[in-house]
Amino acid sequence: MRNIMKAATLESKFPLMSVENGCIVSKDADITAAFEVTLPEIYTVTSAEYEAIHGAWCKAIKVLPDYCIVHKQDWFVKENYKPELQKEDMSFLSRSFERHFNERPFLNHKCYLFLTKTTKERNRRQSNFSTLCRGFIIPKEVGDRDTALKFLEATDQFVRIMNDSGFVRLRRLSDEEITGTKGKAGLIEQYFSLSTEEATCLQDIALSAGEMRIGDKRLCLHTLSDVDDMPSNVATDSRYERLSTDRSDCRLSFASPLGLLLPCNHLYNQYIFIDNSDENLKRFEKSARNMQSLSRYSRSNAINQEWIEEYLNEAHSFGLTSVRAHFNVMAWGEDADEMKRIKNDTGSQLAAMECTPRYNTVDCPTLFWAGIPGNEADFPSEESFYTFIEQSVCLFTEETNYRSSVSPFGMKMVDRLTGKPLHLDISDLPMKRGVTTNRNKFVLGPSGSGKSFFMNHFVRQYHEQGSHIVIVDTGNSYQGLCEMINRKTHGEDGIYYTYTDTNPISFNPFFTEDKVFDIEKRESIKTLLLTLWKKDNEPATRAEEVALSNAVSLYISRIREDDSIVPSFNSFYEFVKTEYSIRLEEKKVREKDFDLAGFLNVLEPYYKGGEYDYLLNSDKQLDLLHKRFIVFEIDAIKDHPILFPVTTIIIMELFINKMRRLKGIRKVIAIEEAWKAIASANMASYIKYLYKTVRKFYGEAIIVTQEVEDIISSEIVKESIINNSDCKILLDQRKFMNKFDAIQSLLGLTDQEKAQVLSINQANDPSRLYKEVWIGLGGTQSAVYATEVSTQEYLAYTTEETEKMEVYALAEKLGGDIEAAIRQIAEKRKEQKQ
Repeated sequence: MRNIMKAATLESKFPLMSVENGCIVSKDADITAAFEVTLPEIYTVTSAEYEAIHGAWCKAIKVLPDYCIVHKQDWFVKENYKPELQKEDMSFLSRSFERHFNERPFLNHKCYLFLTKTTKERNRRQSNFSTLCRGFIIPKEVGDRDTALKFLEATDQFVRIMNDSGFVRLRRLSDEEITGTKGKAGLIEQYFSLSTEEATCLQDIALSAGEMRIGDKRLCLHTLSDVDDMPSNVATDSRYERLSTDRSDCRLSFASPLGLLLPCNHLYNQYIFIDNSDENLKRFEKSARNMQSLSRYSRSNAINQEWIEEYLNEAHSFGLTSVRAHFNVMAWGEDADEMKRIKNDTGSQLAAMECTPRYNTVDCPTLFWAGIPGNEADFPSEESFYTFIEQSVCLFTEETNYRSSVSPFGMKMVDRLTGKPLHLDISDLPMKRGVTTNRNKFVLGPSGSGKSFFMNHFVRQYHEQGSHIVIVDTGNSYQGLCEMINRKTHGEDGIYYTYTDTNPISFNPFFTEDKVFDIEKRESIKTLLLTLWKKDNEPATRAEEVALSNAVSLYISRIREDDSIVPSFNSFYEFVKTEYSIRLEEKKVREKDFDLAGFLNVLEPYYKGGEYDYLLNSDKQLDLLHKRFIVFEIDAIKDHPILFPVTTIIIMELFINKMRRLKGIRKVIAIEEAWKAIASANMASYIKYLYKTVRKFYGEAIIVTQEVEDIISSEIVKESIINNSDCKILLDQRKFMNKFDAIQSLLGLTDQEKAQVLSINQANDPSRLYKEVWIGLGGTQSAVYATEVSTQEYLAYTTEETEKMEVYALAEKLGGDIEAAIRQIAEKRKEQKQ
């Protein structure tokens, strides 16, 4: 029986011949060079940078010979986040984070560029000459070897110009990336299945004037193929109102509505056809004369003649190159309702650009066919319009998704636009690339902006990657996280120091497990004793300092020799009262040089039986050198004249000891609500020293505060912190909108960085619970990210009193197991949502 079906095999219509040396060769002897394009991240480009990118494209296009086609193809395909659950050492909270984002849909963007060399005849063909309409295709030979070589030289120049711009990167695709392998689909196979998955199989393609279908995917096509469809004005960029304020501008490329802002599966094809510009202009001159001679018969001829004259005047006045251009959006869905929504969304985004939405049903098959990588010369010429290079490039999309850092170390944040988790390194990679010169951080955010929440998320992830964390806190912000770590390590880590009447804060500065007392340790003990002995306005004499140093050194020698001596302030006091007293008498040290009786009298309250005998005589014998997560909660003692100075000195001594002795291990000190901690001169000098030297010891210091004034009120610290913090982290600053200029000036932020900061939380997705945070690195890289976490992480980080009480009350019933309590509450909330 004769086959009467109107069907053909893909093989008989396939327009491509081969892929050789990174070039696609069509059966009509057209040569195409294919590239992957890396664009800047969305919301991070300034207006001046958009102009620079536009200028680079224009320069690059001008180096191509006549009868070339520039085809930029942007893929926006919905994908689902695949969680990283395969790691064996994942913590409970890390696993909860990954599960929270499991299957989270997001719009992934890939950009390709195809440069095609064709012939004058091919460049003029209409849709009825498409290879799709031919019964068979006879392969042709590449006619002129010199022409091909000149084209390839021009493509190399094109790549150099774009890469030298510093904003856009072009990478030549390999043969395998174009054709694919047995186990992985290449670019051409992905195009025929409209899928970016690694392994695919070809599906049936149904072509008709009314509908085009690939497998279950129905296509709809909107075209910009006529001057009448274009807006009256085009520009390199435009103001994005949703993230702009009356004091700041958020800029996106002019064509951004057809990019990541169009939330559906789609391809955005941008074509520029380079003819012989002089021939084009001569043809227009002739056409203008014809129109003028016919103007008496029709007013439209006169108007057309005026338009052509204006086009010619522009070309000759500014030396512009006449080209043809075409733009189309090819979107797809699977059912009628989805297609209706996609058509409406695409049309509205085109209208937002002031373009006339043109839903094209007739030429969908031929335009799809011309969009095949390497088949650009098959484009129907009647679908293009005449313009100039500068105007046509304005219709290029110039931004892409946020990218994860290519670094093994980092933290998980979330893309503010799509909600996809990102791996972000704000410590090591910026240092390697020369973006920053230190790892120090300055965190600023008013009350309620999510500052402590972000810091919990930050220190938890750094701790899980082996860092030593020391936190000076006010307000119990880290209590839940610290107790979880303590429970998990069976008390070996997660040390929480706080002051209560029943359990006052206590230390033993004289204890070390290995009995190693380096210079820093000795100096910190001496500084501690001087602080207890002398008032702030009563400096010690040189003789007193020497006598005290000798006392500390001799005591350290005694405890090393005699294991029966328990290192503590009590035994030190007794040593000074007895052995050291005798030594001073032997050396005939005068009382005016060192008043031993006065020294013992002032320090007596810290000796057993005294008012503060608990403070320096902790019996826990805890060496904090090897504890990786330590929190000092100082809110209850911040105004105490005795406890606060002692505590701050011991905290700083602890961290400096870690900093100098732990080689090759990351050390982080985070000081919350900085003004309370740096009020004393002792602490301020320590912080100044820290910020200048911590970089050399693989460490980072972090100051967290609500007001910039808290930092600048201390002259000692002001310059050290701001100038030595290459990473600045700001949260919602809307409360400071009217005085943000002062903050901008103090922190040295650019106008672009100011615009990013003021866009925080301006257009949050109501279906997701998160707060945004701005991270700036070295004044050259900056972006806004979302701090979105799982319910389990939220319960561990929360500072809401009612929620904390709920967790602790349940944990008490479960034998103190906070993790188990969080699991139960999270499950309960999940069930309530369902």
